Amino acid sequence: MATPTRSSKRQKTATGSADTSDTSAEYRLIYWPGIPGRGEHIRLAFEATGTPYTDVSNATDEGVNAVLAQISDKNVGDEANPPPLAPPILQHGDVLISQTPNILAYLGPKLGLVPDQSDDAAGLYHINALTLTALDGLSNEPHDTHHPIASAAYYEEQKEEALKKAADYRSVRLPKFLGYFERVLSGPASGGGDYLYGGKLSYADLVLFQTLDGVTFAFPKCVGKLKESGKYGKVFELYDRIKGQELKSYLESERRLKYSMGIYRHYPELDEE
Repeated sequence: MATPTRSSKRQKTATGSADTSDTSAEYRLIYWPGIPGRGEHIRLAFEATGTPYTDVSNATDEGVNAVLAQISDKNVGDEANPPPLAPPILQHGDVLISQTPNILAYLGPKLGLVPDQSDDAAGLYHINALTLTALDGLSNEPHDTHHPIASAAYYEEQKEEALKKAADYRSVRLPKFLGYFERVLSGPASGGGDYLYGGKLSYADLVLFQTLDGVTFAFPKCVGKLKESGKYGKVFELYDRIKGQELKSYLESERRLKYSMGIYRHYPELDEE
């Protein structure tokens, strides 16, 4: 079980919506073992707030079987929970939730990673929109640079198409999304520009950190040039702040899994090396 010791100094828990979950129940993250993947966004929410959780596949004897049991064709769910299509999956008491942004929306009020709904009724939705945007442009699109035709086919089978896709991503798509988040951080809704919304850490900031970290692993040369351009200073300042403050202990621990053959892959030819 991962049990961070850092105390949480986040926003108070939202109370404006019904919450029927058992707040004392254990948080169990079910995801593929050995890779950060989409499950990493859930880990970061727990780690940044000092919330105990169990990384089931990596820290228990259940291993990959925990995932396979959930996505099996034989699993039809139960009266309260439909079966998940794929991990990550969050188990919290009797509640079973899948889909990364959906899990984060569930955890946000509980971990203090969204504003109190009684103070800001739309805050959760703004944070979720920022999260979805980061996952679109800095997670899904980078994945498609090395698998532009079919995710089930090998990279080597679609390398020619990957070279074209990566060139467009480096020159057009990545600058577009970095520019968008620079604009968000420059706007009044950011609450001063240190974080994406309301002047406080939210799960959208953690997602932006993780996706930019992954893109940096996949395209170090390209990201280096974009950083040196000075056009996206606020974005990289946010990245460095989270790396050096909210997630420092976690990133230096063995719990932080290394990138490998997952969403983010470093193929030198796709980075024009």
